Amino acid sequence: MLRETFGRYDTRFATTDMAIGAQHAAGSVSTLPDCNKDRPFDALMCLIKAASLVLRLRPHVVISTGAAPGFFCILWGRIAGAKTLWIDSIANAEKLSLSGKLAKHTAHQCLTQWEHLADGRKVAFRGAVL
Repeated sequence: MLRETFGRYDTRFATTDMAIGAQHAAGSVSTLPDCNKDRPFDALMCLIKAASLVLRLRPHVVISTGAAPGFFCILWGRIAGAKTLWIDSIANAEKLSLSGKLAKHTAHQCLTQWEHLADGRKVAFRGAVL
């Protein structure tokens, strides 16, 4: 849904699955290792690869729609001086994801797609996809 907006800028994508980038004709796509809290070694490798990617590209803005690899990009983007936006996954209807809970303290803006999860301070609701 954001493709038209992204098309006006030099946009790079990071994903854990290169096929997703190809499927959506995303242009420049980098892969990060998939990880979660139950796989600490994979998380460490992802953290390092995200650092390398973000610090090499020096983006002006970092936007993520969720999961640990996206949070790591938000974290490194913030450290590198980029504006950061976290959009918690629509799948998290009852509570913010673990990465969303971390991102609300890290990202410049944290959005939820569920109005009842917005807290009016760190997590905002600006509408939903569905």
